[in-house]
Amino acid sequence: GDSVAGILKVFSGYWSDKVGRRKPFVFWGYLTSSIAKIFFPLSQSWLALLFLRPIERIGKGLRTAPRDAMIASSSKGEVRGKAFGIHRAADTSGAVLGAALALILYFFLKFDFKPILLISAIIAFFALIPLFSVREKARRPKEDITFGINLKNLPIGFKKYLLAVTIFALANFTYMFFILKAWVVFGDRFPLRPATIPIILYIWFNIVYALFSIPGGMLSDRIGRKKVILLGYSLYTLTCLGFAFFSSLISSIILFALYGVFFALIEANQRAYASDFVKEELRGTALGTFHTSISLAMLPAGLIAGFLWNYNPSLPFIYGAALSLIAILILAFFLKTEERHG
Repeated sequence: GDSVAGILKVFSGYWSDKVGRRKPFVFWGYLTSSIAKIFFPLSQSWLALLFLRPIERIGKGLRTAPRDAMIASSSKGEVRGKAFGIHRAADTSGAVLGAALALILYFFLKFDFKPILLISAIIAFFALIPLFSVREKARRPKEDITFGINLKNLPIGFKKYLLAVTIFALANFTYMFFILKAWVVFGDRFPLRPATIPIILYIWFNIVYALFSIPGGMLSDRIGRKKVILLGYSLYTLTCLGFAFFSSLISSIILFALYGVFFALIEANQRAYASDFVKEELRGTALGTFHTSISLAMLPAGLIAGFLWNYNPSLPFIYGAALSLIAILILAFFLKTEERHG
């Protein structure tokens, strides 16, 4: 779903550059995802979900690049990391509250997953309300700019950065493999419903992620985005190795915390760094290209991880650690820190 819809991100970013408006893409993106979520708990087969999941992700494809361009435009370069950190902290705080609500409904009130999904779908529509008060800077439409020209005008430093980020995305398979590992290890170890410990660990991961997102963004404003991203990639390598070779409850608590810090260091700062490479008029296209590259890498990353999982649940994590080291080398030695644009 992420990979199919990811193709749309580069186009939505370019279209928002071309028409001079970003907010409509953000609004329709959230609305599309919210409508699709309603049908998830009503599905009777995985084939229906195979159809619905990409539709829900199309909403993400519509909104992501224009939304990030709005965040970049509303913040100066010297505080852009903090601005993206605030966004990630807010987003992840929602994930904490959502997962906590799911845990209450699942463990304490004994709800099945379908009504939980229906409740989450209804809540999703409330994301549209604050958008009505959002104001964006008026920009002149660029009718003479084509998609190909925009891509060609992206700086060489950005393209090198994109290579490192894409290789890392191949290593950074979905967090569901980490949850699945916890399910395998703890699913029947305690006198609880099987998904309880994985849900608690997921909440713990998101709490750490939310707490460190703003400090992580501020750190990149202070010492440079590249250094912080390299630190995040290194933490991911250590986390993967930990998941490959340790399986106690204490080690899982520590590793899920490290995984949260890793997300806090890279999710905001990778976007802020991508924004730094380009001027305002190309920012939507650049961020769309950035998100599309990552999304397209997620499909082979997930397939490779799933294939390795079938042989041994530790193998995906060894694969992730090895490939992330390659991304670290590319980012460290082949990319010079670029000058920030306002």
